[in-house]
Amino acid sequence: MKPTLLVLAAGMGSRYGGLKQLDRMGPNGETIMDYSVRYALESGFGKVVFVIRKSMEDDFKQYVLPRYQDKIAVEYVFQELDMLPDGFLVDPERKKPYGTAHAILVAKDAVKEPFTVINADDFYGKDAFRVMAEFLTSGETTQPPTYAMVGYRLDKTLSPNGTVSRGVCSTDEHDYLTNIVENRKIGKTENGYENQEEQLHNFFKGDEPVSMNFWGFTPDFFDCLNDLFVDFLKENQGNITAEFPIPNVVSYLMESGKARVKVLHSNAEWFGVTYQEDRPGVVKRLAELDD
Repeated sequence: MKPTLLVLAAGMGSRYGGLKQLDRMGPNGETIMDYSVRYALESGFGKVVFVIRKSMEDDFKQYVLPRYQDKIAVEYVFQELDMLPDGFLVDPERKKPYGTAHAILVAKDAVKEPFTVINADDFYGKDAFRVMAEFLTSGETTQPPTYAMVGYRLDKTLSPNGTVSRGVCSTDEHDYLTNIVENRKIGKTENGYENQEEQLHNFFKGDEPVSMNFWGFTPDFFDCLNDLFVDFLKENQGNITAEFPIPNVVSYLMESGKARVKVLHSNAEWFGVTYQEDRPGVVKRLAELDD
């Protein structure tokens, strides 16, 4: 069974100042996610599912879908604030989406195969898709289930134009994930690599593996997500900024013994656009790629 690529493309892009997902930065007018779809197809993926907002649908149909026509099967689903389990209503004061784990959950009816989750606006490199495809098609079944993520070096994922949010990972001697901690304001300072959140100021060497939202799951993950999202909504009634991100779900599953996560190594390099000022550097790197 060929795996599916699930592309999270519904983000606001508030710090960037626009829809990064549709920004044509490649030398031939490619978006960053065009490269991801190409590399996934070359690695043996059989379908792409995009998570978008309803307000993006017209642009998506006009500018995105035609690029993949006759190349790979494509579907899209919507992530909206009111897409909640029965018995829950969205707080009218809430403006931001619930987070990346909710974005996965809305795709449950479109994804029935082992699947990879990525951000639309991150460039992950060709080899990352190769190692993930090998993991998802290995046919190995374990109990509890084994999921995967591609790890990237912290110092290779920073922006020179401001701080970034990164999930810093710890692993055991067999490269299984033991801990993932979200650090929301990491940047390079005169003291090294530092999380500059008030009262925290954690320091890092720079070679720590970080999660860049490149995950591999099996379809049973959706059942876990649904139950945990219900718990999240109950616990956060009245909290209009609470988020339901993938690392929180993965951490819970590991700590409760319900899953384990293999950290995959690759020679691929990540780059992306957190801020508008990052764009020229990304354009330059895409132009330098060897096809």
